[in-house]
Amino acid sequence: MWSADAPAVEVDDLVKRYRKAKVNAVDGISLRVEAGEFFALLGPNGAGKTTTISILTTTLAPTSGRIRICGYELAKEPSEVRRRVGIIFQNPSLDRNLSGEENVRLHAILYGLYPYRPAFRLMPDEYRTQVRELAAVLGMETDIQQPVKKLSGGMQRKLEIIRGLMHRPSVLFLDEPTRGLDVASRRSLWAYLREVRERYRVTIVLTTHYLEEAEQADRLCILNHGRIVAMGSPGEVRLSPAEEFLELDATDRAQLRLELKKLNLNFEEDGAFTVRLDGRSAHEVIRSLDVPLTRLRTRQPSLEDAYLKILADE
Repeated sequence: MWSADAPAVEVDDLVKRYRKAKVNAVDGISLRVEAGEFFALLGPNGAGKTTTISILTTTLAPTSGRIRICGYELAKEPSEVRRRVGIIFQNPSLDRNLSGEENVRLHAILYGLYPYRPAFRLMPDEYRTQVRELAAVLGMETDIQQPVKKLSGGMQRKLEIIRGLMHRPSVLFLDEPTRGLDVASRRSLWAYLREVRERYRVTIVLTTHYLEEAEQADRLCILNHGRIVAMGSPGEVRLSPAEEFLELDATDRAQLRLELKKLNLNFEEDGAFTVRLDGRSAHEVIRSLDVPLTRLRTRQPSLEDAYLKILADE
């Protein structure tokens, strides 16, 4: 029996090679996701994120490796794994000819949670209470009865989350859940996801291209060419490969530019000068400059700086 003190997801030496492919799509990755953790997978297109999620949710068979979800061996007990996970795919998977509630009801019936009834009012009280509660959490009390084709992209995403939570999964996999949404819809969706996580104590595993979404994770893992190239908290990953920057400016910008070039420093000009230290200390660089400075500030690397440097070093 799985304990909430044990990892929710355990992956050991996972490999996936597609037929006729020359390289592995997933190349020997190992990771742990603790119960209740918010874990993000990052990486460029083709890095192996979606393939990994597809394997962990039993929709794709691995070539080799060992996977346990909530204590169940994926290879031996896939039905038990499916009972304990929810998934929000990249692309919408709703029946647009049904209402939002009818999509949820179909999901609940297919999972064997409730017997079939032809109308919401005829479903058991527990089902109706559960739908209303989730709809309220996600701000869809009235919209859930609308036809899916009349719902906005953001509302459809929220509906998929309601559907994915109906069987009370221990782990919710989100494969680029905000892809195609506008900024306001993305922000709103994440506010609701935070509430869902806190209220239902769900472990979240996310793939995303948006670094600001990954910043919210407890830990993140960067994949490239199917391999793990960095893993840790956002703060740890941010500081691991990247260095501090200097922001400099001077009245005589031409002279400052010349001196920076003589020191063989990499820099960018966008109003002020942003200078990469490249292993040197800020004090060393400043002492080497003769031009009087009108601006001097150190800047910590962003997650984007670290992410780009990690991929560039591969």
